Amino acid sequence: MIAPTHLADAVLVAMSGGVDSSLTAALLAREGRPIIGVTMKTFCYTGSEGPTRTCCGLDGIADAKSVAAQLDMPHHVFDVEEEFTRDVIDDFVSEYAAGRTPIPCVRCNSFTKFRDLLVRADALDCRWLATGHYARVVRPRSGPPELHLGADDHKDQTYFLWGMPREALDRLLLPVGELTKPEVRAEARRLGLDTADKPESFEICFVPDNDYAGVLRRYLPEDHPALSPGAIRFEDGSDAGEHPGYAHYTVGQRKGLPGGLPEPMFVLEIRPESRDVIIGPRGSLARSRIGARGVNWLAEPPAAGERIGVRIRHGAAIVEADVIAATRTGFSLELPIPQSAITPGQSAVLYRDDLVLGGGIIVSN
Repeated sequence: MIAPTHLADAVLVAMSGGVDSSLTAALLAREGRPIIGVTMKTFCYTGSEGPTRTCCGLDGIADAKSVAAQLDMPHHVFDVEEEFTRDVIDDFVSEYAAGRTPIPCVRCNSFTKFRDLLVRADALDCRWLATGHYARVVRPRSGPPELHLGADDHKDQTYFLWGMPREALDRLLLPVGELTKPEVRAEARRLGLDTADKPESFEICFVPDNDYAGVLRRYLPEDHPALSPGAIRFEDGSDAGEHPGYAHYTVGQRKGLPGGLPEPMFVLEIRPESRDVIIGPRGSLARSRIGARGVNWLAEPPAAGERIGVRIRHGAAIVEADVIAATRTGFSLELPIPQSAITPGQSAVLYRDDLVLGGGIIVSN
């Protein structure tokens, strides 16, 4: 493996205001590279709506500026609210309205963040683009760059990166991908970075207090079926109760279901056309097939019959899967060991060992 040859070329560093992107900038600065920091303002925060512990919140912008000043590097804030609303929020709303459970961070990386960063990098004469993601770019002596799992199994973020444009991978640097989170914290403290002990962000930037339904109420008509009462039914179609709107539920969920039943029940399926939420016991969640659309390949697609790895949710283990078909637009898989709560709208990311092949949006199981 070889490193990029243009080591003296400028790097555009995407800075969220967290410790990971802060250390990314510091490590590149220590190498003597010319670096320029950029932070994206993705959402219009007003009054008390502005979340403070998200990857793109107002405090993130302030913290990114602070670290840039520490490192004596230029820093720019770019307003991408219009693009973010179109590509991420509108999709979030339409997916929940259709009874699916989207991942906004995947959508942002796929359609907003990396595409915009490439444009900014060109405008600022930066050859390279760097982020603080826990993943690795491997550059073979022959062949295109590859995206690989990060060194920290617990923090690996390739699940969120499968949709990035392949041209971004050609220019991408991921310095913290070789480190664990404790190592990142320790090095940031050693360097005295202002964000060294900043808590991690977990909320979605446009969903204050994790109030998903509140966001949907803001964008959907009051009488939209997703926010209207409907029936909760058992697998055999018999009535189990009523729900306030199927947008409050996702496959695998237990909270918010009727109590007093002989065994715990979980959401098995959402049927937006009838507004029914189907429930059943844990064993009924297991599925042995996955279908996906909206595919993006970062490497050559696997062949039919090939056994690969698949991750069906962030933080889940990579499990074995046999490829039934893999095309430019979709793929279908057979799972030797059935998996629980395969959720439409979530991502299925494919691996060959630690190489990320690509991914897609789950549409069926």
